[in-house]
Amino acid sequence: MKAVTWHGKRDVRVDTVPDPKIEAPTDAVIRVTSTGVCGSDLHLYEVLGPFMTEGDVLGHEPMGIVEEVGAEVTDLKPGDRVVVPFNISCGHCYMCDRGLQSQCETTQVTEQGKGAALFGYTRLYGQVPGGQAEYLRVPQAQYGPIKVPDGPPDDRFVYLSDVLPTAWQAVEYAEIPAGGTVVVFGLGPIGQMCARVALHKGAGQVIGIDLVQERLARAEARGVTVLDTRDHDNIGDAVRALTAGRGADSVIDAVGMEAHGAPAARFTQNLVALLPQAAGALITEKAGIDRLSVLYAAIDAVRRGGTISLSGVYGGMVDPIPMMELFDKQVRLHMGQANVRRWIDEIVPLLTGSEDPLGVDDFATHRLPLAEAPRAYEMFQKKQNGAQKILLQPSV
Repeated sequence: MKAVTWHGKRDVRVDTVPDPKIEAPTDAVIRVTSTGVCGSDLHLYEVLGPFMTEGDVLGHEPMGIVEEVGAEVTDLKPGDRVVVPFNISCGHCYMCDRGLQSQCETTQVTEQGKGAALFGYTRLYGQVPGGQAEYLRVPQAQYGPIKVPDGPPDDRFVYLSDVLPTAWQAVEYAEIPAGGTVVVFGLGPIGQMCARVALHKGAGQVIGIDLVQERLARAEARGVTVLDTRDHDNIGDAVRALTAGRGADSVIDAVGMEAHGAPAARFTQNLVALLPQAAGALITEKAGIDRLSVLYAAIDAVRRGGTISLSGVYGGMVDPIPMMELFDKQVRLHMGQANVRRWIDEIVPLLTGSEDPLGVDDFATHRLPLAEAPRAYEMFQKKQNGAQKILLQPSV
């Protein structure tokens, strides 16, 4: 089959790789019909190369049609249409029972000291072949895949794999009071959806912050108050001007480790990427540093007694965190990988009616054949051609 594979920094290719097959009785194999390119994939494209192996199959936002199931997969059959969550969880362990599927004890990558295995995401998370491919083996298929109705286009459901539950959890973790104000840093796909979910769930004011004009315009069209970082010397002052001088009740960081700014951290990340793989991995694990510009801004922008929800991915081990300020302001921090299955029952009713309250039907800005994946990655990374969300379609 054809699949998108990693070959080095900013080097992804579409290669021919072996077809997946059933390896355990809890497996399924699906034929992928749509699969997203995620901002987290750009971390692999840019800074997490030390944890990759040449030829790794990328992607963690797939949906498709069931082709084959293992003997213990009783709720799925060939022909079913499913979305596959990006984290691989069993549904019956201590962590899954508590709604912490991203920490599933059955699939935890204990040798790396990490949580549940993820599709297409480095040795740290199990090196499980990903979903930017014509076919995908799905472990723990007795629980993970989400059956969706036939009929509506894939765009209606594909974001159940990552974007929707990640945004939903970010908003839940932000603890926005009824009618309160939330700031969303970063208006990429997750930030855009966070803003939409927050408005849907009753936030009084959503302030979106970015520096890409197309992203700002898209959020503003959905009722978001937008701030362009290029227009403000101190974004915290701009937020306070909109919130009676206090700051926001809640802040969502939807950017993470690759924030603009922090030139020293960026230089360090780029330098590590040039080292031999083993050395680069060791340095990242023991002395990694993130670009913390957005986190610092979030701490500044949140009001005293407010909440910061982190959904952007961070990977640093020695990040300097302003603990005095966090303590003095009595700020709550809530963070982590999305527990996809935990939120599905709340989200699906918004997708199965005739209305489209979260705007998923036209959320993708580009739909490309799988063969054009290298161009999709470059376009998304460079923010070219208005690329805000790209779906790859293996069958095209």
